[in-house]
Amino acid sequence: MPLTLQPQNLSWSIIATVTLSLLACFSSACGTNTSKNLIAPDSITTPGQWSTELARFASQDQSGWFAKEGVIFVGSSSIRFWDLSTWFPGKTYLNRGFGGSQISDSIVNIELLILKHEPRLIVFYAGDNDIAAGKTAERVASDFTDFTKQVHRTLPQTKILFIAIKPSIARWNLYDRMAAANELVRVACNTDARLTYIDVATPMLDLDGMPNSVFFVNDGLHLSAPGYELWTRLVTPHLK
Repeated sequence: MPLTLQPQNLSWSIIATVTLSLLACFSSACGTNTSKNLIAPDSITTPGQWSTELARFASQDQSGWFAKEGVIFVGSSSIRFWDLSTWFPGKTYLNRGFGGSQISDSIVNIELLILKHEPRLIVFYAGDNDIAAGKTAERVASDFTDFTKQVHRTLPQTKILFIAIKPSIARWNLYDRMAAANELVRVACNTDARLTYIDVATPMLDLDGMPNSVFFVNDGLHLSAPGYELWTRLVTPHLK
């Protein structure tokens, strides 16, 4: 005897079928996204993390000591700890480094950090923390391109020096991705005369191809005096 579904049974049957179909599609889509299209978070930073440092920058700007058409150093802790008055005596270079920052953080705060000062040249170091946060080499290169576009939309003549992501002891396990990001940025810089890639990475390796400990302080991440001496020597010819 054929089974006859009552209206209420038919409704629940349809609902169950549609629900199972949707769950299957969702599961399939999630599986695809997880394996192929995983997008790293924009930043490891949190809102307000830079409030103290950014307020300090704004306060310094009120003095008006930094003339326009100058040189600004921007980026993460390797910039922040670079004592510009010591390594570039007699120069009035502006340090706008804030530790732990990623490229996206400099983009978000680009007006305060850069645009209001109308610099002729920017020395930029970032990408190190980006890779540590899980971003891909392609994402780092893309973010750097976005950064340059933001600068050149307002300051079309400003030159930008990109200091290569350094091969540190603490993050050596990530260096393959960092090196890939460096290569993508180097290629991008070669397409625009306003952009320059500075290879600090190669000279920071020892004869065995490992990070040379002489260039780092005890944490194996931040630069020592010899590290800054090397960077200063490599950057200086491009500042003139």
